[in-house]
Amino acid sequence: MLSARYPTKKLLKASVGLPLHYEETSMFGPEYTATGEFAVVGPSPTTRTWFATVVMRDGLIAKVT
Repeated sequence: MLSARYPTKKLLKASVGLPLHYEETSMFGPEYTATGEFAVVGPSPTTRTWFATVVMRDGLIAKVT
């Protein structure tokens, strides 16, 4: 699962239209795709206080749920 580097899910949602600030955490290969949908955890891979699904289009955040 990707780690989204935002202190809160609210700040991640406010970043729609911008590139995603993230940290890869999978030992099985990259999870980030410039166009697609994936789950993220925040604010860090070890401090998991929120989860979200991010939809990306052409390297920009299109939707956060």
